[in-house]
Amino acid sequence: MSFSSRVKEELAYQTGAAMHCRIAETAAILSLCGKITKDELERISIKVHTENLSVARKYFTLLKKTYNIECNVCVRSHMHTGKSRTYILEVRDDTAARKVLASVKMMNDGEEFAADYTKVDPLILRKACCKRAFLRGAFLCAGSISEPEKTYHFEIVCTSFERAQQICDMMKVFNIDGKWILRKKYHVVYIKEASQIVDILNVMEAHVSLMELENIRILKEMRNSVNRRVNCETANISKTVSAAVKQIEDITYIRDTVGFGELTDGLREIAQLRLEYPEASLVELGNLLSIPVGKSGVNHRLRKLSFLADELRTRG
Repeated sequence: MSFSSRVKEELAYQTGAAMHCRIAETAAILSLCGKITKDELERISIKVHTENLSVARKYFTLLKKTYNIECNVCVRSHMHTGKSRTYILEVRDDTAARKVLASVKMMNDGEEFAADYTKVDPLILRKACCKRAFLRGAFLCAGSISEPEKTYHFEIVCTSFERAQQICDMMKVFNIDGKWILRKKYHVVYIKEASQIVDILNVMEAHVSLMELENIRILKEMRNSVNRRVNCETANISKTVSAAVKQIEDITYIRDTVGFGELTDGLREIAQLRLEYPEASLVELGNLLSIPVGKSGVNHRLRKLSFLADELRTRG
């Protein structure tokens, strides 16, 4: 099971205690994957189509707990196409359907409703807890989250700009900076930052998934930190070794051409120590001198030797 599926599985069992929260979550599900129809006798029915069992289970539970309504459940298998099953939940009773639509403000007092709900009525989203429930329902229906071991990406796919903007506005209430892009014909609300994804999981009350993501994030950060240190130390070692090789080449060239006789006592001593201890650091070389000097002093003497070797090569 993917991380996204585990999050949805957890959210499927997270139902608001207050009726207004359950209504807000029902509105999210109807808004994103619901369809309202009216027959020739003016009887209304509501259908919800989903390929996710978690959404089907959640919608069924919400109808039962909030309205005490039973809905018809149909499962369609697509074995011949290789696709997953489709769950169809239908409220066929006209009175029950009107009751649900009136509660989610998708039907006015004149019992008029529209076939497309691009934006949910703000009246059912006044409280912060209702916004949490709505975001939970929206993610269940049209959301996904990447595997945190690979990358951090959270998104909710919307069919209209108005719906995407409304979701972004709700996220801002919880200090989450949701952005949106147009992907083909869909408006996709997304979050890229790991800390913000942790926040949205907390808002939706997916606490188990939140802890799992946090653990993965800590491990990744520790691994990256270790890798950076190793790379830095490797680079420093490589730089030190390359410098030592060049110093030894210069000192050897001086010894083999003019010898150490013309060198000052300080340069002669450091040259002999570098040849004797090729792997020693500058600090270690400084401590080995008869009169110890610091790292900068050793470096200064070795640079003089390098300059002398370059001059000899130019003459030769």
